[in-house]
Amino acid sequence: MDQLKTWLMGLGAGILTNVLSALVVCVLGILTIRLLMALLKRTLASIKLEKAAHSLIISLARVALYVLLGLMVASALGIDITGIVALASVLTLALSLALQNMLTNVLGGFTLLTTHPFASGDYVEIAGQSGTVQEIGMTYTKLATPDNKIVSIPNSAVVAAQIVNYTVTGARRAEILVSASYDVPTQKVLDALVLAGTVDNALLDPAPKAVISTYGDSAIQYSLRVWAKTDDFWDVYFLVNQRVKTIFDEQDITMTYPHLNVHLHQ
Repeated sequence: MDQLKTWLMGLGAGILTNVLSALVVCVLGILTIRLLMALLKRTLASIKLEKAAHSLIISLARVALYVLLGLMVASALGIDITGIVALASVLTLALSLALQNMLTNVLGGFTLLTTHPFASGDYVEIAGQSGTVQEIGMTYTKLATPDNKIVSIPNSAVVAAQIVNYTVTGARRAEILVSASYDVPTQKVLDALVLAGTVDNALLDPAPKAVISTYGDSAIQYSLRVWAKTDDFWDVYFLVNQRVKTIFDEQDITMTYPHLNVHLHQ
């Protein structure tokens, strides 16, 4: 009985020591995690990243630190964590295989948020789909199209696709193709097109420019190139289109269409 009593007292003292050690490790660990998270947030604030990237990095760092703290607390309690680590590795592998597509999209989102091919509010074209970037999420990128539709594209597809950013340079060039009769002097058509390109919100530097594009079977093809700020692009594009017809009518310039002249000789 004396030996059993001594063993139980020793066991109780050992458990108490382990619990106290675990409490100390837990308190110090939580304080350390808070300090590291504050430093991480301050560091991220000085880096030009999307807010979604900040949230992702902070969340992943917090989870990793608390998992590490949990293992340290378990070790301080005298628990053999070798089996726990092995089990966690198997579960992580199984979860990764089950959520492979989602994880691929998450990695794609992280790539987008760190490489900056575009930002929220940019007008882009991704794999033939055009629109304004509404949100860069962790699994999907959302575009708002000009006809007010929301298109969600998986981030893995966005990373693999060709991305055209129309906003990053601040200006876009509108190119309008117009045909005119061979009977009209080319310089007259070119001057009329430049005049049509001088509309409100069109940029004067670079100035509107008209050139001869091709000589067709039934008409001469002209190209009018007008620059505008990205936000004004569509307004300028449609206004110039309308003004071209008005100027051509005023100056008696004929827009031709495909036709065939047949000459009969008797």
